[in-house]
Amino acid sequence: MQEIISEEQQVIDIILIAIGLLLLMALAIVLFFYFSRRRIIKTELEKANLEINYQREVLQSTIITQEEERKRIAQDLHDAISSKLNVVSLNANMLSDTSISTEETVKIAENIVKVTSTVLENSRKIAHDLLPPTLDKFGLEAAMEELCDEIGDARAFKIDTNFQYGLNLLSQDDELHLFRIIQELLNNTIKYAEAKSVQLSLVANGSEVILTYKDDGKGFDVAEAKKAKGLGLSGITNRVEILNASMEMSSSIGNGILVRIQKRLD
Repeated sequence: MQEIISEEQQVIDIILIAIGLLLLMALAIVLFFYFSRRRIIKTELEKANLEINYQREVLQSTIITQEEERKRIAQDLHDAISSKLNVVSLNANMLSDTSISTEETVKIAENIVKVTSTVLENSRKIAHDLLPPTLDKFGLEAAMEELCDEIGDARAFKIDTNFQYGLNLLSQDDELHLFRIIQELLNNTIKYAEAKSVQLSLVANGSEVILTYKDDGKGFDVAEAKKAKGLGLSGITNRVEILNASMEMSSSIGNGILVRIQKRLD
């Protein structure tokens, strides 16, 4: 009888031990999933914070770029139009003076016509910079050809182009962003690169539009340029972000620059 009781006690002990082990395993699994979930949530929060910080930097850079552009336009309007309109106003007031001679009247009128013509020409130039009429009327490829011809005429460097884009593949706003990116890349090459040649390509292959820009200038350290957050590079990065496109940029001291931008067609 004692042996039976002992055996039953052993079975009960084994069952209790098994239950205890099962409970420990269940607790371990619960804790594993709990801490794993916490790590996942922490990682997701860190990613979200990084994305928020990145978006904040993009927004701040965009605002700075816009303010700089507004200042430039305001300065252009003041220098090219306001000051000259003041001259026109002054000359017009002089015409109201009945004591001036006919010869002086003719001279003043000629000066008004001359200044007015200059103001009109400057107004067209400012309007062209804001929205190139060729881009508005004939599309991105024609606007790029015109831009490259203008720079080529200045003989700053040789430009080799390959345009296979077509019409209306992207929205007008997207085309304007691409055009501004090209303008900024060319401006950077003119101002800083001391390049002898530029290769510019815009190709649509059916599913995406690919912009490739390369010069043989003196190049720069991309990491340092990004830290500096200059308006030129910042403006390009912002426009690529607005385009929902991808960009690869490579450069090093003495080796020019290579930029490749890919925008998927909707």
